[in-house]
Amino acid sequence: MQTIFPKLGLALAVVVTAHASVAEEVRVYNWSDYIDEALLNKFEQQTGIKLIYDVFDSNEVLETKMLAGGSGYDVVVPSGTFLQRQIIAGAFQKLDYGQLSNKKNLWDVIEKRTAQYDPSNAYSINYMWGTTGLGVNTGKVSDLLGDNVAIDSLALVFEPSNMEKLAECGVYFLDAPSEMIPAALKYLGEDPDSQDPDVIALTEPLFAAVRPYISKFNSSEYINALANGDICVAFGWSGDILQARDRAAEAENDVEIAYNAPSEGALMWFDQMAIPVDAPNPTGAHKFLNFILDAQNMADASNYVYYANGNLASQSMLVEDVIGDPAIYPDSETLKNLYTTTPYGAKVQRVVTRLWTKIKSGT
Repeated sequence: MQTIFPKLGLALAVVVTAHASVAEEVRVYNWSDYIDEALLNKFEQQTGIKLIYDVFDSNEVLETKMLAGGSGYDVVVPSGTFLQRQIIAGAFQKLDYGQLSNKKNLWDVIEKRTAQYDPSNAYSINYMWGTTGLGVNTGKVSDLLGDNVAIDSLALVFEPSNMEKLAECGVYFLDAPSEMIPAALKYLGEDPDSQDPDVIALTEPLFAAVRPYISKFNSSEYINALANGDICVAFGWSGDILQARDRAAEAENDVEIAYNAPSEGALMWFDQMAIPVDAPNPTGAHKFLNFILDAQNMADASNYVYYANGNLASQSMLVEDVIGDPAIYPDSETLKNLYTTTPYGAKVQRVVTRLWTKIKSGT
């Protein structure tokens, strides 16, 4: 064939090469309800790269894929503690900052904090950050517990007498042991970052006492459930609860939602964009990260999802409802009261997994 049809062979090669160029794609695996879809279309239009965008709703789901290898994704978005453990396991490749011209937009305050999970921020960039706390339907909670109830206290969800009454209108907890167990430890006056199995075990009776009154453990459904008035309390992520607040306002359904970081102290978390070590298209992945690092793009993302981001240059482009809301960008005093956690070691993780399974099942 090569000697008889040399021109045809060349033409086929050109067609194949052109097809490969057209078919270039980047596969991204991110949290659900976590980006303005207009940005996904903008990326495709600007780069000519097809974007395959899938979602998950728990770090545990992502970690299973990452540690198994061969995920097929070019960019994934683990939270800080999970990122740290996955870096140690060799799941990610170092970033080539020569391909990230927009790195100059990153916020050094956040970089210093994320460095505890990713030393020198060699493997990841911050996408969003926030706190974990209490989302409350103020009207329903006041009706059940009175106007003087502290809706910014962990006692709201860890005091059985409160939860027994709140069960009437519905309470969701995050299905996230790495966040719920530290919160319980904080309520008990223990170190929320404890790695001691005996200390962690102290949370079991606390959860057992309120377990009959928890409607569901879920890390995504509470947004609409709060917005629609189907539940009255959710222990969840700040931006999700603020999304619920705004959806309720848009629906004009007389549901008023408030978010508070617990007065006892709240977890400060960081969601980091990273490239798997076996990413099919690492060059395209860097293009996506650089696109996200653009100040306007990052501002558009935060303005849509109501989460704070690690991009200092974007702040002048944030709407006042975001940059001016202390529930999103906490003041200095609140920041001092936020804690961070580190990954559980393998043996402790097994203890936590068994404990969480027991807590959820109520047995």
